[in-house]
Amino acid sequence: MKILALSDIHGDKDFVRKMAEKGAKEKVDLVLIAGDFVGFDGSVDGLIGPFKEKGLEVGIVPGNHEGLAEVGFLVEKYGIKNLHGYILKKGDVGIFGCGYGDVGLHQLTEEDFFKTLKEGHERLSGIKKKIMITHVQPQNSIIGLGIWPGSSGVRKAVEELQPDFHLCGHVHETGGIEEVMGKTKIINVGKTGRIIEI
Repeated sequence: MKILALSDIHGDKDFVRKMAEKGAKEKVDLVLIAGDFVGFDGSVDGLIGPFKEKGLEVGIVPGNHEGLAEVGFLVEKYGIKNLHGYILKKGDVGIFGCGYGDVGLHQLTEEDFFKTLKEGHERLSGIKKKIMITHVQPQNSIIGLGIWPGSSGVRKAVEELQPDFHLCGHVHETGGIEEVMGKTKIINVGKTGRIIEI
């Protein structure tokens, strides 16, 4: 399975068009967006359409820059998959997620982060490979640069659930950085258009 993963688009339509081309060229099975896709003006125009025009399946979690209204609109208009509190199964790979942030208008408690992720993980019992997707990074991760604390709820989920991959974004400066916690490879997919093969 081949995934194109990205986050923190912040309304950059040119970047989305380039990523749609990349996804089609690489023949990816799925595009995953780890939050903060809405522009600073609140616009969602041109952020999902280019992927769908290339026939690509898309799954998203909201970041701290978008709420339920924006996500609901995109799900309804384009038939994409909202992974906040939901799961997606593709063959022997299961994906579960929790969106929103630890700052700003759209934030969750640490308890909510962990509970949402644990419930999603439980619905994937029997699945061989698991991918966890969030917007925020785990607490005390190198992805936070020692400046952005990250989420203790997300960290607890990584440590207890041990998904094969954890994809996140949020900290722009560390886009593309990877680390390993237990058996979990954590990747800040950032605005890099990261291809991940599972």
